[in-house]
Amino acid sequence: MPRLKSVLCKMLCTCSREQVGVEEGGLSKDVMAFKEVSANGLSAKTTEVETKLDEGNIEEAESSLREALSLNYEEARALLGRLEYQRGNIEAALQVFEGIELHAVKQRLKSSISEKAHSKRGRSRQELSQSVSLHAASLLLEAIYLKALSLQKLGRLTEAAQECKSVLDTIETALPQGMPELLGDNKLQETVGKAVELLPELWKQAGLQHEAMAAYRRALLSQWHLDADCCARIQKEFAILLLYGGVEAGAPSLAAQIDGSFVPKNNTEEAILLLMILLRKCCLRKIAWDPTVMDHLTFALSLSGQSLVLAKQVEEVLPGIYARSDRWNDLALCYSGARQNLVALNLLRKSLSKSEKPNDLSALLLAAKICTEDFHLAAEGVEYARRAVENAKGEFEHLKGIAYRLLGLALERKTKASSSDSERTHLRSEALKFLEEAIIWEKQNPDWIFELGLEYAENRNLNLALCYVKEYLDLTSGSLLKGWRLLALILSAQKRYSEAETVLDAALDETGKWEQGVLLRTKAKLQIAQSSPMNAIETYRLLLALVQAQRKSFGAGKCTPKVESERVPEVGVWQDLACLYSGLSRWRDAEICLEKAKALKNYSAETSHAKGLEHLLSMPSP
Repeated sequence: MPRLKSVLCKMLCTCSREQVGVEEGGLSKDVMAFKEVSANGLSAKTTEVETKLDEGNIEEAESSLREALSLNYEEARALLGRLEYQRGNIEAALQVFEGIELHAVKQRLKSSISEKAHSKRGRSRQELSQSVSLHAASLLLEAIYLKALSLQKLGRLTEAAQECKSVLDTIETALPQGMPELLGDNKLQETVGKAVELLPELWKQAGLQHEAMAAYRRALLSQWHLDADCCARIQKEFAILLLYGGVEAGAPSLAAQIDGSFVPKNNTEEAILLLMILLRKCCLRKIAWDPTVMDHLTFALSLSGQSLVLAKQVEEVLPGIYARSDRWNDLALCYSGARQNLVALNLLRKSLSKSEKPNDLSALLLAAKICTEDFHLAAEGVEYARRAVENAKGEFEHLKGIAYRLLGLALERKTKASSSDSERTHLRSEALKFLEEAIIWEKQNPDWIFELGLEYAENRNLNLALCYVKEYLDLTSGSLLKGWRLLALILSAQKRYSEAETVLDAALDETGKWEQGVLLRTKAKLQIAQSSPMNAIETYRLLLALVQAQRKSFGAGKCTPKVESERVPEVGVWQDLACLYSGLSRWRDAEICLEKAKALKNYSAETSHAKGLEHLLSMPSP
């Protein structure tokens, strides 16, 4: 590499050399092979030095360099170690580097670098001597860096990280305000940049994630004057560690925080910030486009539920990077995740037009899914699902089951918009046929089996519904409440009340306290159906205590998703009790329950219905 060649030339003054391959991102045994080195106006052939090294005469090789080039002990050792490293003799290189008294060297380096950085005079004899001294400092810093690489290759990762850290500590001590942009030695800047990039990688390889995170923050917050590509690599690797490292980094130190600036609260927020900075650099063409940055940002924002933010980032990507139909599909996914289904569907309509990609299977499946959630769009969803079934072939044949399921769901939703009994019957029959076809493709999918059982139950085909719900419970090992609840409802629809109550009692015994609300409410209604109002009142009392405890413990909207999905609204419990007391002619109790319900929700159709029922039942018979 010509640039590396010129940099090495600065360090060793004038020398004759031949160029070989260079490994990007760090020095390696393929860096450069020298035939002759020169320093202080003198030169020496490397062949003689290599011969002595091959014979194991390190001291003689060192003496030869010192005499030929007028070098001191540390500089000669640094050159020898570098030569051994380039030849691939890692253990020999490490042995040479171990012979350097690094503590004394670091003190000299600090002095040399500091003097050069603060020198502002014209080109003079004094500056020339400082320049030579800086070249020597660069050589010795490189020796420490190469020692770290040698230790890494030998698996001594913690020691390697400590050596690499010492390079940065030396620079920071000598230049507390950061490295000047024009220090006068490109080789020194290159070595520092590589050490900055290597240090967190060494900590990661050693399994010390917290140290790696601290090293990444140090790399990004200190003034190292890294080039744009190096800085981008560090930001990307740090974001990946934050997202997938499994260790919480914690907030940056107070010293690194600027008043009024955004401070990430957790790993995901910090990773999103880094990835958005990288994406902006790509859009400004400061760095080359990297598709993995968008992949990681998509994961992080999806994990945080920030689909609209992701949509904005997709919209800002420069034209030409994504095909417009692919961009529309990505935006549709984002808006669908944000529950803006109409916006998503409009984008998909454009993407699936005849002039774009009308047979794009993923877009067809998403469009069909969106349409199944609104019976007004069910007819359109049926069309998308049929096209998806037709295109689910070849390498995409494994998606045919999903297409059949969406077709069945779309037909079932279409029955809601049908005004003809015969049409509704036909649509239901077609929906069940395609849902069963989906099960053939996905025999072990419990959610689909539950859906099919629910459809049969709604169509009053209770025997088939019972078979499917039992199969669902077997597949899930009875771990999900909705299976037990549907089983109890089917049994009660078959007038098998005692069996249904036994199922609910068994489910309650196996369920955590916070998830029992739906089961208790179902049990209370089942007891009412069995003409056991007093038992139902006791069950409602337990349910009321549970929902009030949930309200006090979690507050409004603060439940975990699992608890929230099984949570019974308190107003619904009071409404049920009001109707129950009205049926028992306990008007005062019914009135109290209605007042409680109205206090929780002033305008409610259910509360008004219960109050009307109370007045109707309390009227004297004519």
